[in-house]
Amino acid sequence: MASAQATIVEDLKDERVPSALYWTPEHVAEWIEELGFPQYKACFLTNMIDGRKLCCIHASAFPRIGITDFEHIKIISKNIRDLIYLEEPYWNRSIAEPPKNNLGMYLELKSHTGKVMDTTTFKQMYLNIPDPKWQPPLSNQCMILPRD
Repeated sequence: MASAQATIVEDLKDERVPSALYWTPEHVAEWIEELGFPQYKACFLTNMIDGRKLCCIHASAFPRIGITDFEHIKIISKNIRDLIYLEEPYWNRSIAEPPKNNLGMYLELKSHTGKVMDTTTFKQMYLNIPDPKWQPPLSNQCMILPRD
């Protein structure tokens, strides 16, 4: 199994994976300052928001870390989506479509830490998880259960 450092190098070579995934809390704080919100730099540093957390943070969590201005929340959320190459949520999406795109699945998985996730690359995710968009099964329709 590859080391975590080798995984980072492999992912950073892949243009589909945003480099922000591997940012430290200091990088995230610098980014928020460059975005035009230096007043929130301490919010991100105090809460240790690194690249993995930044990729999965929801706008609803911003008030808990100290960002309460709704206009600022909208701007920051939009810029996070742009930073990690995710589209704006399409709220009228059909339930017949896969729940997430490939990158969204990978970013969600990488938000967790541990030996397995730290050494899993974007390419490996699809070799190890068959059709990850549909895991776990969405329902148990048509299951035949034994009768008593």
